[in-house]
Amino acid sequence: MRKSEIRVEPSATFFERGREIAKRADRGLAIPPSRVLSFEDFGSLLHVLTEKRIVLLRQVKDEPASIARLAQRLKRDRSAVTRDVQVLAHYGVVQVTEKILPGHGKQKWVTPIARQIRLTAEL
Repeated sequence: MRKSEIRVEPSATFFERGREIAKRADRGLAIPPSRVLSFEDFGSLLHVLTEKRIVLLRQVKDEPASIARLAQRLKRDRSAVTRDVQVLAHYGVVQVTEKILPGHGKQKWVTPIARQIRLTAEL
């Protein structure tokens, strides 16, 4: 599993990275895999990575589990954990898959996208 990076950076830096990727593609070069989540300011970052979501993310990194199990471990309401998982999945920090349980239906299984996540900020 790869590393992931969450950045706070000016939009100019974000677009420059995009231009570099486009140049590589235009030259027929391989585009290196990247797991970068970019925010323009700290407020936007903190809106997504709340304190409870960071605790949830740590739990998922330590031991992937079902939403029900995560809620139990965190002593939180299952619907609140479900909402937080949906936000983290939307931003590409976790992955949610359905596991079929023999004779018991399905459950949503939450795994991290990366084992290591680096948070950087450019001011």
